[in-house]
Amino acid sequence: MSDRPVKSIIKWIGMLTVLLGCLVGCEDGEKVTELQGAGATFPYPLYSKMFDEYHQEFGPRINYQSIGSGGGIRQLKNQTVDFGATDAFMSDQALQKSDNDILHIPVCLGAVVLSYHLPGVSQLKLSPSVLADIFLGTITHWNHSRIQDINPDVSLPELRIVSVHRSDGSGTTFIFTDYLSKVSPSWLSKVGRGKSINWPDGLGGKGNAGVAGIVQQTPGAIGYIGHIYAEQNKMPLASIRNKSGHYILPSLESVSQAANTTIPDDTRASITDTSAKFGYPISGFTWILSYKEQKFNSRSIEQAKATKMLLKWMIGDGQRFVGPLLYAPLSEPVAKQAQAIIESMTYSGEAISI
Repeated sequence: MSDRPVKSIIKWIGMLTVLLGCLVGCEDGEKVTELQGAGATFPYPLYSKMFDEYHQEFGPRINYQSIGSGGGIRQLKNQTVDFGATDAFMSDQALQKSDNDILHIPVCLGAVVLSYHLPGVSQLKLSPSVLADIFLGTITHWNHSRIQDINPDVSLPELRIVSVHRSDGSGTTFIFTDYLSKVSPSWLSKVGRGKSINWPDGLGGKGNAGVAGIVQQTPGAIGYIGHIYAEQNKMPLASIRNKSGHYILPSLESVSQAANTTIPDDTRASITDTSAKFGYPISGFTWILSYKEQKFNSRSIEQAKATKMLLKWMIGDGQRFVGPLLYAPLSEPVAKQAQAIIESMTYSGEAISI
């Protein structure tokens, strides 16, 4: 046999190897190894646990940036992430500005708690009006008669109050200011609700961790943070008087009771200032935000499927991680609403089958 046929065979084998390698590479390239998310710090301890477990069980890594609800909404709008996260649902006006429908998928509920730094004080009660006036800066010292009257058995120090708030756009801020706007006409008229507001008084910290750190380091401080941040740092919590007149500490039970109400099909609902007899009044949902039409910014169908699989797991099997981290799980009716929202996702206008 001459060298020419042998060389031709080797050439064709080489071409076939390259072709097969390309096919395998293309198939491997379609396999999603990572999803990008960004947003709320309030559920970050839960999401960190969920995403680590999901990676171990199913493979894809979830790169989540805990940058605040405002940042999560902004990055979703910029189409730089697969999903956003927020504790403040988007308004009708904000949703109408998007060319692609934005879905709100509730993951759990949580409490925004008031933690304080008062040497020698382990129990503290606060009424809605007193709490609002503290953050308005009109009650300036801890031994003020209005605080002392509702804490007759507590020796309150003559210490200046330092209120601590979020310096970044925050769903935690939205929940807290939404509550204050419902219970205090003065707060509503002077400040109002929002993810970012013009604070009349106090110090600002970035993220829940930043607020918790300032409170821990500042005698006389009081700040609002996610429940898990206070528990992890062994910080004292104030009891807040609810609409029924009961002073309630945040707990899984009191947060779950706050959500014992009918919510709209799109799940955008405020549950602050609950009428539930033993519900904690500063409670709220936290949502994953996703585009309904998943074909955006050159995303593949595999990315769309991976996103849908993750979201279904978070409201399904992933709920087992909610309670141990002091968040309240979705009720069965709300979980069904969340499932219906996820099933409405499309790719090129077609339902996404997984």
